[in-house]
Amino acid sequence: MDTHTAFVAIILGLVEGITEFLPISSTGHLILAASLLGWVSDKAKVFEIAIQSGAILAVMWHYRVRLIGVVEGLTSRQLAPRTAAWRFSRNLLIAFLPAALLGLVFASAIKRHLFAPVPVALAFIIGGLVILWAERRQAARADAIRVRTVEAMTALDALKVGAAQAFALIPGTSRSGATIIGGMLFGLSRIAATEFSFFLAIPTLLAATGYDLLKHRALLSAADVPAFGLGMAVSFVSALVVVRWLLRYVGGHSFVPFAWYRLAFGASVLVTAKMGWVNWAG
Repeated sequence: MDTHTAFVAIILGLVEGITEFLPISSTGHLILAASLLGWVSDKAKVFEIAIQSGAILAVMWHYRVRLIGVVEGLTSRQLAPRTAAWRFSRNLLIAFLPAALLGLVFASAIKRHLFAPVPVALAFIIGGLVILWAERRQAARADAIRVRTVEAMTALDALKVGAAQAFALIPGTSRSGATIIGGMLFGLSRIAATEFSFFLAIPTLLAATGYDLLKHRALLSAADVPAFGLGMAVSFVSALVVVRWLLRYVGGHSFVPFAWYRLAFGASVLVTAKMGWVNWAG
């Protein structure tokens, strides 16, 4: 691994870890960062997806006690923990399926046509407007919140959040943004929607990463392991910091600042691309 490759792996690992669980689109940021760095080959696209595993491990590490409790509950002889564990697992499966099924059908077409800076910038702007609308709606209607915890979610709640997550197949939309804001629109509290988004990331990102690595295994070799490992490690550490910070943040703050960031960032990409100041296409 040469110095330039290590530098790119660190930068993209940081971008992935910082943005994966914030409602600002990790995929969108990775596409734009990779364009600026000239990291635009087919193998580079596989790398961008593979380093998501570092962010997934960060969530699993943060919630390790809770996840172990679910696994133990599935085989418990006591009714209450077994029921709670099966309900939690059922809801994750239901929420996972919409994006998984649609991704299998449309993933190739989406990569061909939408994995580019300008479509990503437009998705940033549209997503920012949706966040502003959702936050205003929840602030105006105190009765809109009917689900305060992840454990109180029904199968229908999970299906609705899963349908919202499917919009994140469009790069720049944000998987976490779609699930969190979608959850809020469907009656979840900000904290419940955020936590469920974290849990839903585990099967979703594991499936996406595993599928992409298997599909493009011919592009990879043993020489790629150091760069991939470095990117994953940086992604893990930065994602762990962000997850812990975000859980504290949502306890008393809205997502409005992220909406304004999305609007400003998306607009800046469109303006700089139009004026020819930045070659976002790499």
